[in-house]
Amino acid sequence: MSPTKLPAAPLLLIIAVVVPVLVVGDDIVHEDDSAPKLPGCSNDFVLVKVQTWFDNVEDSEFVGVGARFGPPIVSKEKHANRTQLILSDPPECCTQPKNKISGDVLLVHRGICKFTTKARIAEAAGASAILIINNRKELYKMVCERNETDVNINISAVMLPQDAGASLENILASNRSVTVQLYSPDRPLVDTAEIFLWVMAVGTILCASIWSAWSSREAAIEHEKLLKDAPDDLLNMESAGSSGVVDINTISAILFVVIASGFLVMLYKLMSTWFVEILVVLFCIGGVEGLQTCLVALLSRWFKQAGESFVKVPLFGAVSYLTLAITPFCVTFAAVWAVYRQRSYAWIGQDILGISLILTVIQVVRVPNLKVGTVLLSCAFLYDIFWVFASDWFFHESVMIVVARGDRSGEDGVPMLLKIPRMFDPWGGYSIIGFGDILLPGLLIAFSLRYDWATKKNLKAGYFLWSMVAYGSGLLITYVALNLMDGHGQPALLYIVPFTLGTFLSLGWKRGELKNLWIKGQPDMVCPHIQALAQ
Repeated sequence: MSPTKLPAAPLLLIIAVVVPVLVVGDDIVHEDDSAPKLPGCSNDFVLVKVQTWFDNVEDSEFVGVGARFGPPIVSKEKHANRTQLILSDPPECCTQPKNKISGDVLLVHRGICKFTTKARIAEAAGASAILIINNRKELYKMVCERNETDVNINISAVMLPQDAGASLENILASNRSVTVQLYSPDRPLVDTAEIFLWVMAVGTILCASIWSAWSSREAAIEHEKLLKDAPDDLLNMESAGSSGVVDINTISAILFVVIASGFLVMLYKLMSTWFVEILVVLFCIGGVEGLQTCLVALLSRWFKQAGESFVKVPLFGAVSYLTLAITPFCVTFAAVWAVYRQRSYAWIGQDILGISLILTVIQVVRVPNLKVGTVLLSCAFLYDIFWVFASDWFFHESVMIVVARGDRSGEDGVPMLLKIPRMFDPWGGYSIIGFGDILLPGLLIAFSLRYDWATKKNLKAGYFLWSMVAYGSGLLITYVALNLMDGHGQPALLYIVPFTLGTFLSLGWKRGELKNLWIKGQPDMVCPHIQALAQ
C-alpha cells in the first residue's frame, strides 16, 4: 500500500459512515392511530396508481393516496375500470356540479368544504370516483371528522399532489379526452432486493476481513524475517511495520461519532441540489481511492513487477507503475457514474464504488482490540438510534431518514448508500443500506479474523465464523423489523450491534480470553532472538 493512503483514511471513514442507517422506501399501506376510525371510515391509507390516457394514447402515471372512507381501491390492474375523467364545475365540488356526470371520475379542488362532503356530492351527481387535487405538492391523508357518526360513501376517493392535478387540469382545459384507471397493487411478500442486499453486505465483510487478515499475516511474516536478519534494527521496526495502516483508539472512536453527528446535521440543514453535488464529488474521490486500491491489490498478483516498480510523482511521492496505469480508469469510471447517476442503471456504478470504498477503509483503518471495537460500536449504536428516532423530538422529523432520502435536494438520496432496485415490485423504487451498517461491524469482524489467524484457531474454535453468523442474523432481523413496521426506515445498528458485539463478548468471556482480547487484541509472541538465546 502506498504512503498516500494514510492521509486519506479519515476522509474515507467520514464519507463512508455518515449515513449508517438502513432505509427502504415507505410502504404502500399505512396505519395511523391519530386519524379516527369510524363506521364507514376505516380504510388503511394506501398509495394509488392513477394511469392516464390522453385521446386514447397511454400517457403519464401519477401516484395518489386513498381516503379513509369509501370502498377499498382494487389491487389488480385487470380489475380496474378505465373511466372518463371530467373537471368539476364548480371546481371545489361543494355544491351540485353544473356539468353532466354519468359514471365518470370527477376531478375536484381541495378546499371550502370537507372531503366527505365532496365525495357525497360527487356520488349523488353520478360520479364513479373522485380525484381531489391537493393545494401543495405533498400528499395528504383524507379522514372523517370525529363528529361524523355514520359515513356511507360508495365511491373511491383519491388525493393527488398539486403538480399531478395541475397537469390533468391543463389537459382537460385543452378539450382533450382523458381517461384514468385507479388501482393499488400489493407489494410482494418477500423483497428480492433485500435478499441481494443482505448477500452483498455479508459478502463485502467476508472479503474485507480476509483481505485485512491476509495483509496482516504477510506483514507479520515480513516483520519476523527482518527481526531475524537485522537484530540491530529492532528499535526501528515498530515504526516501519505500521506504515499503511491506521489503528484507531478509544478517543478517536468517540470523536468520530461526534464529528459524524456534526456532519449529519450540516447535511440536514444545507440539503439542496448544490450540496448533494459536493457530496457526489466527495464520494467520487473516496470511490476512486477505494477502486484504485482494490484493483492494485488484485492485479499486483499478476503484474508483480509493475506493482513493485515506483516513480516519483509531484505531490504524491513514490507511485507504482501499476497504480499509474489503473488510476485513469478509476477516475473515468467515477466521472461517468457522476454524470449519469440519474439513469436507471446508475446503481451498479454506485455499488461498485461504494463496495470498493468499504473494502479499502476496512483494510486501512483497523480496530486494535476489543475495547476499541466495543466503544466504537456502542457509540455508533447510540448515534444510529438517536438520529433515526430521537432526532424527531428536536427537529420534528427523523434527520437520518431525511438525509438518506435526499429530501429537498431533488436527488434520489445521498450517494453514501448501497442500493438495488426492487425489480419485482409493481411500485418500483430501491432497497438501500448505509455504508456504516457494513463498515462499522466489519471493522470488528475483520479484527476477529486477524486474531483467529494470529492465534492459529480453526474456524469453529475462533471468533470470525460466529461474528459473521451474528452479523448476518442481526441484518436479517433488521429486514424483518423493516417489513413489520410498514417499510419505515430502521436503524440497522440497533439490531446488528447487540448480535455482533454481544456474541464476541460472550464467547471471549466463556473461553477465558476476554482480558487478552479487550486489552492486547493479539496473542503473546516471543521475540525470535530471545527464543534463540533461550535454546
